[in-house]
This record gives sequence, structure tokens and C-alpha cells, in this order.
Amino acid sequence: MGSLAIFGLMVGLMIGRLTTPEPSVLQQVDTRDGMLVAWFNNEPKLHGEVIDGSVALLFDAEGRPQNGQFKLDGKDVNWRVRLSDKGLLLTLVAARPLRGTWTGSEVDDRWRLEVRLQEQ
Repeated sequence: MGSLAIFGLMVGLMIGRLTTPEPSVLQQVDTRDGMLVAWFNNEPKLHGEVIDGSVALLFDAEGRPQNGQFKLDGKDVNWRVRLSDKGLLLTLVAARPLRGTWTGSEVDDRWRLEVRLQEQ
């Protein structure tokens, strides 16, 4: 009887492991022509806002902190990815207020998120 219980427990754990989704991981961040492109292994949950002229995106994902800079209409935009208690926080700031739109799509078995910026 004990063997059946242990066997049932092991089968249940294996089924649970197979049905648990793989966590989203930020793989790389690229910048192109006034936009930022973030690459993930799969689609993360996302919450984004424009707060006081900066763009903030919170991902339910794992990754490493990183930062950088790119040009928007010849002016600098700084971006930073940092760890928060709810996942990864991507912030984009500049010397002038920004507006942002973001779209995601699946490309080559990865998830690509494009963040397009405009001055307010």
C-alpha cells in the first residue's frame, strides 16, 4: 500500500512539473532608430505606464540588471532594467517628457517587445 502511495505521489509530481510553464527570461535588449527591443524566451506578463514623462514597464520575468542609452531625434534617452520584488522593471527617461507605445510578437520561438518612443 505504501509503495502505491509513493508511486502516485511521484507521478503527480511529474505531471505537475510538466504542466508548470517555463518562467519568462529577458535574454537581450537592443536599441534601433528611436526604439528599444527586448527579447524574451516566452511571453511575459506585462504592466506598463507613462509616469511623469517617463515610461515604466514591469515584466513578470527573470533577468539581469542592465542599462544603456540611445538617441531619439538626436537627443539622449536612458534606459535601465532592474530587479524589483514583482519581476523586472524597465524604465526609459529623457531630459524631456516621453510617450511610449509597446507591442509584442512571437519571432523565431522567442518573444519580441518593441517600445516606440515619442516626445510629448
